[in-house]
Amino acid sequence: MRTARLALAVLTALSAPAFAVEIDGRIDPDEWREARHVTDFRQVQPLSGAPASLPTEAWVLATPDGLAIAFRNLQPASVPRTRQRVQRDFEDQVDRVNLMIDFDGDGRTGYNFTVASTGDVADAVITNENQFNDDWDGNWRRAVGEDADGWTVEMLIPWYIAPMHKAEGDLRTVRLYLDRVIGSTGERAAWPGASFERPRFLSDFSPVQMPQYSQSLLAVTPYVSGLYDNVRRDSDFDGGVDVFWKPNGQFQATATINPDFGQVESDDLVVNFSATETFISDKRPFFTENQGLFEYTTPSDFSQLLYTRRIGGPADDGDGSGDITAALKVNGSLGATKYGVFAADESGEAGRSFRALRLVRDFSTQNLGLMLTRVERPYLDREATVLGIDHNWRPTPRWNIRTRVFGSRIDEAGGRVGDTGATVWADYEMDHGWRQQWIAMHFGNDLQINDAGYLSRNSTNYLHWEVKRRFADLPADSRYASKDWRARLTTNRNDRGDKLNDQFRLSRESRLRNGSYEYAQINLNSAGYDDLLTRGHGALWRPSNLNAYLEYERPRKGSWLHKLEAELVTGGLAGNSEVGWSLEYTPTYFVNDDFSVYAGIYADATPDWLVWSRDNLIGSFRGREWHFNAGLNWNIGQRQELRVKLQALAVDARLRQAYRVDAAGRAIAVDDPVDAFSVRNLGFQIRYRYELAPLSYLYVVYGRGGFERNDRSDDIGGLLGDSFSLRNDEQLLVKFSYRFEL
Repeated sequence: MRTARLALAVLTALSAPAFAVEIDGRIDPDEWREARHVTDFRQVQPLSGAPASLPTEAWVLATPDGLAIAFRNLQPASVPRTRQRVQRDFEDQVDRVNLMIDFDGDGRTGYNFTVASTGDVADAVITNENQFNDDWDGNWRRAVGEDADGWTVEMLIPWYIAPMHKAEGDLRTVRLYLDRVIGSTGERAAWPGASFERPRFLSDFSPVQMPQYSQSLLAVTPYVSGLYDNVRRDSDFDGGVDVFWKPNGQFQATATINPDFGQVESDDLVVNFSATETFISDKRPFFTENQGLFEYTTPSDFSQLLYTRRIGGPADDGDGSGDITAALKVNGSLGATKYGVFAADESGEAGRSFRALRLVRDFSTQNLGLMLTRVERPYLDREATVLGIDHNWRPTPRWNIRTRVFGSRIDEAGGRVGDTGATVWADYEMDHGWRQQWIAMHFGNDLQINDAGYLSRNSTNYLHWEVKRRFADLPADSRYASKDWRARLTTNRNDRGDKLNDQFRLSRESRLRNGSYEYAQINLNSAGYDDLLTRGHGALWRPSNLNAYLEYERPRKGSWLHKLEAELVTGGLAGNSEVGWSLEYTPTYFVNDDFSVYAGIYADATPDWLVWSRDNLIGSFRGREWHFNAGLNWNIGQRQELRVKLQALAVDARLRQAYRVDAAGRAIAVDDPVDAFSVRNLGFQIRYRYELAPLSYLYVVYGRGGFERNDRSDDIGGLLGDSFSLRNDEQLLVKFSYRFEL
């Protein structure tokens, strides 16, 4: 009866007419008197479930203007407050609060809204229970207040922020998660006691009933840009528009005409000599806006059926990048079924057409989805179609099972080829911190999803079993707050029956009471075939090898922050007889809370580095690679920021021996000519950003870069120094965009 009366009281409070809330960082009792009051915050980092070490309160109130949330965070003088300014979508260890919400309450897609004690923000989309993607930026309000006893946050999340089901009647059930992080220690306290360190996170949010509100929005964001190329001595001016329309909660459309994807964000430098494509996340606004519905991933690293970096990527004729003329995305729901439609077209003879359809239906403890993609590539006389079905099942609070089945059909130059893939991922939460995980994957030899998606490799049959134990109740005098041990066994064979490798992995993830983070891992790999190295000209048998990796990050203490990574690795044809290494160290110095500079160095040595030359010819090299990374971050008030980023990279490869791979997979030493080589690469960017209004910016970006490869070996230190003289590209970009909300 007590539970029933409490539920009735909460429902009555949340259903009552909502008073207006002024988002000013001050919790006015009159404004929040109808709100739900939350005080039972429990430790989830470390995941002990103990009461929070510092008192934290929150208020939840549905209003016609949006979902209003307030936090009151007591913090005595004995617990240092972090006052460090951070950029949007920060990962810095600072005092902060998080609101995470699943608007439909089906465990499919969630949204994370983060506010630091300095007023800086982050936002992200949550999919696959605990996968965060911070490429998305939303338009929502927040304010922070501070006094001697603690600090306060108020947020207002408008109802148009995301598509959502139409609820029956006047009430809507959403799922909420609230947490607070203490920057100086790393402790996280949450309500409810869900944790993204568990396989189930999003579906463990607390269900909350509230009045159903709906908002409409029409937002138009035109842009103009000008670019001057100082190397080619020419300039270019462009303009376009993004349109966002949401007439109600069940439908929204996003369109872009002549989008400008000039680089206001710089990707990290990568020199990749492997047969596996490098995955790069997408930060272009149109492609990140409410993209969560289109998430269709497998346990394979970064794999997905719709990889939006393909659109506007390298053109099929090899002449630069594809020129996007227009793109459209529609999200909505019909009853309990969510749908999404995506289309994008590139111009010119080498232009491609991308299409995608997404359907998802929730069935309480499980949901079922369908994904269809199609790409037309007339320059290659190629059409690629991929169809996938995904199923997520949560039969009990302990189990989480995810299944994917998909197939591809490729029509090219009058021929047709098709194949299938399937994955099963099962997590089981046991008692006393124990967990188990099973993964099975099958990708056929002719499975091809990379016209629209991303798959690092096909032809795979993979099995994996992992057991984990979390220690969250360590003695008070221990320097560690928690430790998480994991042991994994895997086996992997291609779809032709060749053994790729078996592996044993042991790892430990630790969080220290001073807020530091440690991760250590060792992999023992059996002998097996490398069937990718020669790009289809034979599989190479390689001996057993191992690698050991260590990562340590110490958050800011005083004026310094430190990050260290180190690795020992064996491999190549030498197996375990020769050991390579890598080391990366990046310190950051804070001149003050608004201004920081960093400078890091990376160096590695690979004694037996195998690089493909042509057909079945490979070279064994003594490889060295050095990086220099430096930059500064300056938050100039609340609206302006200046970022400087410098990356210089050098690679030197000295030939040891050339080999041919025979039909049995053996490496046969030959005298065929294979050249030593060296590479140097530079990326430098100065970026100024002024926020005129929410999601409205003025950018001024100067960039310079270059790449050079020589068929000779050289001194690695000299190569790195010479990289600073590279100047293949030098550009100045000015971009102005303004969002009009109608």
